[in-house]
Amino acid sequence: MSLTVAVQMDPLDSINIAGDSTFALMLSAQDRGHTLFHYSAEDLNYRDGRVWAKAHPVTVQRVVGDHFSVGEPVNLDLGDEADVVLMRQDPPFDLGYITATHLLERIADRTLVVNDPAQVRNAPEKVFVLDYPQFMPPTLVTRSLDEARKFLAEHGAIVIKPLHGNGGKAIFKVESDGANLSALMEVFNMTWREPHMVQAFLPDVAKGDKRIVLVDGEVAGAINRLPGEGEIRSNLAVGGSAEKSELTDKEREICAVLGPELKKRGLLFVGIDVIGGRWLTEINVTSPTGIVAIGKFDGTDVAGMIWDAIEAKVAAR
Repeated sequence: MSLTVAVQMDPLDSINIAGDSTFALMLSAQDRGHTLFHYSAEDLNYRDGRVWAKAHPVTVQRVVGDHFSVGEPVNLDLGDEADVVLMRQDPPFDLGYITATHLLERIADRTLVVNDPAQVRNAPEKVFVLDYPQFMPPTLVTRSLDEARKFLAEHGAIVIKPLHGNGGKAIFKVESDGANLSALMEVFNMTWREPHMVQAFLPDVAKGDKRIVLVDGEVAGAINRLPGEGEIRSNLAVGGSAEKSELTDKEREICAVLGPELKKRGLLFVGIDVIGGRWLTEINVTSPTGIVAIGKFDGTDVAGMIWDAIEAKVAAR
């Protein structure tokens, strides 16, 4: 089966091919004989029921500094000329991102969009996870300084982060004395209109933050991400490092509960984050990562697993 695959992502010249999950997916697709096109979310257009993008045919290779080549752009009709759209641009999950999901939703009955655009819109990372409070650390969503102070008094050290942030950006720890809490809440309230996420600080984060990848609701593999020196954040994008990891019984329970819902929603490629072997902190559905590191440590071809699932879904349509 040869598919036409349109990849909606950030500029190709900006990625780190050593660890980029989208690049790994493109390489795997190319190896299977699929035809690749690249475009950005800003290239989407709609008219008279059609959604198209000014897209470049692209080939990729694992050569640093020479990892892609593009052809002349074409107006690619995503509903009629593409079999698959990979929606892989990085957040922020802003109105531009949301608008892209609305446009792609209009072709989802003809073209497989991964992940399902309506469900991506309905399941932002730090909001979807609120459906599973039984697995979460103590959590408050608020813009109120008074509520944050009460939460701090109850739980001691806390962490504050943007509700729609990504990649470990703007995550702050506030110690039990509350120093700088009011100033931090002031900055957050001036920067973002939405509420913010406040959680009890988990000392186990020093031992790592586990990224577990699920493909069509099934566990594909996991890595443990360790914080860098002087950091509480373990995201690889902010200097964290990865190590091989196995799942705890509690993590398997979490995956067993989440898996059927992810599959039902058409969230085919998902990365969840778990701290201390039991605390679920995020369900990443917009542009999850981690498949290259998983392959490095245990040899699992997660990109191949994702394409197996995609090809089966296309064949069944």
